[in-house]
Amino acid sequence: MFTNYVRAALRHARYEILPSDGTFYGEIPGFNGVYAEADTLEECREELEEVLEEWILLRVSKHLPFPAQEGL
Repeated sequence: MFTNYVRAALRHARYEILPSDGTFYGEIPGFNGVYAEADTLEECREELEEVLEEWILLRVSKHLPFPAQEGL
């Protein structure tokens, strides 16, 4: 279920190329503080996934709510 939730959340991620230096920035709407920046889009996606996983685990450990994703 954890993997399915992460995948569902990542399907809503938004990415952009930062004009200041050409790096990639990614975030997931509704997940405050979950963002990543990297030199390539693939690196940005991987970093965003790591940040999301850590964010979820932190919230679970503190019994904090997190947004539903695609019924999960």
